[in-house]
Amino acid sequence: MVLLNLLVKPIAIFGIDAAVQNRVATEEYGIYFSLLNFSFLFNILLDLGINNFTTKSVAQAPSVASSYLSKVLSFRFFLFILYGIVSITAAYALGWNGYEMYLLSFLLLNQFIITLIAYARSYFGGLLLFKTDAIISILDRFLLILFCGVLIYTPITETPFKIEWFIWIQTLCYGITLAVASVIIFTKLGVPKLKFDSKYSYDIIKKSFPYALLIFLMIIYTRLDSVMVERIHENGKAETGYYAKGFRLLNAFFMFAMIFSNLLFPIFSKMFKEKENVAPLLTTASKLLIGGSIMIAIISFFNSEYILSLIYTEDIFESTLPFQLLMFGFIGMCSTIVFGTLLTARGDLLFLNSLSAIGIGINITINWILIPNYGATGAAVATLITQSIVSLTQFIYCIRMLKLSFTPTAVLQLGAYIALICLLCFYLRAESVAVLLGIIGAAVFAMIPFKLIDIKHLRLIVKQEE
Repeated sequence: MVLLNLLVKPIAIFGIDAAVQNRVATEEYGIYFSLLNFSFLFNILLDLGINNFTTKSVAQAPSVASSYLSKVLSFRFFLFILYGIVSITAAYALGWNGYEMYLLSFLLLNQFIITLIAYARSYFGGLLLFKTDAIISILDRFLLILFCGVLIYTPITETPFKIEWFIWIQTLCYGITLAVASVIIFTKLGVPKLKFDSKYSYDIIKKSFPYALLIFLMIIYTRLDSVMVERIHENGKAETGYYAKGFRLLNAFFMFAMIFSNLLFPIFSKMFKEKENVAPLLTTASKLLIGGSIMIAIISFFNSEYILSLIYTEDIFESTLPFQLLMFGFIGMCSTIVFGTLLTARGDLLFLNSLSAIGIGINITINWILIPNYGATGAAVATLITQSIVSLTQFIYCIRMLKLSFTPTAVLQLGAYIALICLLCFYLRAESVAVLLGIIGAAVFAMIPFKLIDIKHLRLIVKQEE
């Protein structure tokens, strides 16, 4: 599954999404990007921890899978209505209407379908249908690449590509994927009879609420920036388009980093349950992810214009500074993957929820101050500051609560590595893909002698996961 996603995701992001950005006007993509991120703000209402609950329950008792299906589907449709009401009300309050609401309606529908697909996959996981799950996990993106690729890269139509086409194709691809997943589940479990069970629904909400709240709060302070740029800057649509170029690259790196989070969480959970020492694993993970994110941030800073020009055709200059700031924010995001995952596995949800709420307050305040004058750059500054404060607080909390320590040698190794990468990028600027790949390759290789990649401990991580 991981390998399939590693293959398909880059093609979808850089081959399709970036191409769409290049085909439509900056302002047109800006409104799409703002509405897309807005559709994420309340999508926790579509799940409330149901997927995790289902995977665990079905895995423990496969015989109850069919009864769960009937109960949960009814509850899901109720949640969709609630999600739609809350989202549309908030959208009107923000001043969107007409064409924007038309696009938003499809994006909200897409979120619902995506949630149903994820729900189907929770059954595949619980029933140990891992190959089926792997296929479903990439089917929507594969179809998106196919359909959008035809429209973008072939002369099938002379009409200029429109952003609504992109949204419609997304809806079609998600719908086909859901249909395939549904057929498989109905074949295995039978066609469900919708039956709303209030007690069952309440039990799910009660058990999953702390986790759902954490996800909701994190979504708010990571997705709100683009919405605020589009709404409060006088040239909001264009500024959001500039911001989107940098954010898409940031999000691409973050998606790959999250794969590591999915690996760490069950291992940390097991180690806490069995009262094992988490320090060696934490050290290995933090060195790899934080060291790797620092490397990516430095390389992106020195070669930002060239990297953006490889992907986009317009507004490179306007997008450069936001992109640089966002990539330094990536360091904090990777730190959060390590320490946030550790604290989640430990059950420190009150602390994490409180910290996320503070992060929202910081993010909104800085955005409100900076965006009117600095647009996309102001939003990127807000992201950088918010991620830095949240990640640093998590780091200090882990050090104190778990009584961890980092040796001066490790700090000196990291400092020396940073100096080396800065010198490498300063004297060797990327003017071709070959040079850029050479810089990246040299930086990755240098992580080994500086002890940022520990092959021995990485093997142990893989063995524990197995």
